[in-house]
Amino acid sequence: AADLGAKIKEITFPDPKAVIEDWFPLCGIEVAVAHEATYPARKDEYGPALAGLLDLGRAQSGMDYQKIVLRREAFRGAVRLLFETVDLIAVPAQAFAAPTLAKMAALGEDPSLITGLLRFTCPFDMTGSPTVTLPGGFAPNGGPVAFQFVGRHFDEASLVRAGDAFQRVTDWHKRHPAI
Repeated sequence: AADLGAKIKEITFPDPKAVIEDWFPLCGIEVAVAHEATYPARKDEYGPALAGLLDLGRAQSGMDYQKIVLRREAFRGAVRLLFETVDLIAVPAQAFAAPTLAKMAALGEDPSLITGLLRFTCPFDMTGSPTVTLPGGFAPNGGPVAFQFVGRHFDEASLVRAGDAFQRVTDWHKRHPAI
């Protein structure tokens, strides 16, 4: 990366624990608003995962929602402050290689799987920060591994330039896992 002109520096990222926990109820609220005309009146037409998310959203109070908004805004401000010292952040896309079909089928039974899928992406959903996800290799089990560049608000051009530079000097985007 340095040979492409990047200056690499370690940063201390704001603790995302609260916004990760807030992501599900907030998503549930937003989805419940979007489905207000048909849910719960046509609940039997919804699958269990989506119905569960809708029920979670509908169960939140105005006080719950406002607390989520306040935590989200505080976190957004801390991340915005971080971007005064860096142009881009490189982070994993998820906590493990691409999940197998068996892992995906077990999402509802194992909360750690859902957390692993969302741990590195939902903080940026909560801040509204633009990201670009790129292939970055393969795990020992052969599953693809991805990472993401995260940028400042309204600076998608830097993300595209960084992604393009990475793909010009690597060939991960041309490789495919063995099936």
